[in-house]
Amino acid sequence: MDTKHCAVDGWVDAIPVPGPNGLGTATFDLIVQPADIAIDAGTIDDAVADDVPDTVITCTSEDARITRELLNGIQPGDLLRVTGTLARPSRTGTAPRLAVDALEVLDTALVPILREMVLDRYGDYVVILDADRDQVPVFTAYGAWVGLADNPDAITHLIDIHERVNGGDA
Repeated sequence: MDTKHCAVDGWVDAIPVPGPNGLGTATFDLIVQPADIAIDAGTIDDAVADDVPDTVITCTSEDARITRELLNGIQPGDLLRVTGTLARPSRTGTAPRLAVDALEVLDTALVPILREMVLDRYGDYVVILDADRDQVPVFTAYGAWVGLADNPDAITHLIDIHERVNGGDA
């Protein structure tokens, strides 16, 4: 198996998970553009074509400090620089593996903005929040129609009216 000490810049593909070796280890996949892999303080090839596909590198760490950061502070989309020992795949079709010795967060992912409908609960009531609309449909927890609030600030007013008219039972 061919191994090299290297530094790799890439984006975290999914939330890091505890490694197969139990406590104190973490595993995650890094999406890397081939031109971003630096080996022995040089680059693999300065003439890498622009259309070369990205590579997935499976990374593991057994360092407790790195593992703690991976499991508690790293999110998908974060840009990392990891340094360690890269083991090239032994057979075609498998991902290269990197044993991480050092970790640096270069950039954090943006906080996702919700653009879909979200159900929220107000006690015995359910509302449907839609980022594309101001009006908010309100139902009882049993599915009975209550009404349409003009905006999210008017939800509690609509619920108060419904409880006065219907005796407080949703």
